[in-house]
Amino acid sequence: MKFNYSLDDMRCFCAVAQHGSFKQASTTLEIPLSTLSRRIAKLEDDLGIRLLNRDAHRVQLTHSGQRYYERSRPLFDELEDVAECLLQDKIQAKGSIKISAPVNFGVHVLAPHFNAFLNQYPDIHLDLRLSNQTIDIEEEAIDIAFRVGDHNADHWIGRHLTDIRFVICGSAHLDLSSLKTPSNLEGFPTVLCSPMSTWKLQHNTSGKLETHRPTSNIRLKVDDISLLTRAIQDGIGIGFMPNYHAKPLIDSGELRQVLPEWSNQPRGCQMLYRDRNNMPLRLRLLIDFMINRFNETPR
Repeated sequence: MKFNYSLDDMRCFCAVAQHGSFKQASTTLEIPLSTLSRRIAKLEDDLGIRLLNRDAHRVQLTHSGQRYYERSRPLFDELEDVAECLLQDKIQAKGSIKISAPVNFGVHVLAPHFNAFLNQYPDIHLDLRLSNQTIDIEEEAIDIAFRVGDHNADHWIGRHLTDIRFVICGSAHLDLSSLKTPSNLEGFPTVLCSPMSTWKLQHNTSGKLETHRPTSNIRLKVDDISLLTRAIQDGIGIGFMPNYHAKPLIDSGELRQVLPEWSNQPRGCQMLYRDRNNMPLRLRLLIDFMINRFNETPR
């Protein structure tokens, strides 16, 4: 048998049963007494059974009404708990945030900011998903995603955090004398690091653009910047590295910059998130924290 009644009618009944009074229940529910009486009568009609005995002085549960109340009330207690949990999300700095980011950018740039955030908010937990593959942030239920370059995530807000430049590097002991212009790079021993398989170069002074797509003499392909760095240091070939990682190695003499007057066109890093309306406090705190940190960081 299919019953056709409203969950709200059940809530009205539970309020009357709890208070033992239509008047007190109508005050608690903030609805007119006549409306409450009509809702209870409709519920009884829909169920085909009397739940309450009423007289001029009191309201009393029938045997069926008592059973119905005992089974129904825990449902509304649970709904109240759920609503309370959601309210806590809005006002308390606690809970988990699921984040995706590219491996290299996550490890070498974002990690210190994440750690500082965790130290400031000890009741918030970060679930980091680092991958150089473009994951489906909807399917993976990601809260905040960091992307380098353009993104095609519809209905997500993108906040620009910083620009990244890549430079060409080689071993301090590798003979680089033949490399004078981008055209000389073709056929030179190369280490490729995904996803930077195409090197879009720009002259730092003139702004001239050149594109180099390594296709021959590729000695090694990797998807991790640490492996790229080690291969370059060991003289396997030249490679394309983000400036934030390459500069300290160049300054220390561990690597040499190839074609120092050329670097790539800046690639923007964006932080993606859903509409700020109705988001948990923990997400809003992380978004504001990251924006402030990158605004404070010298470019």
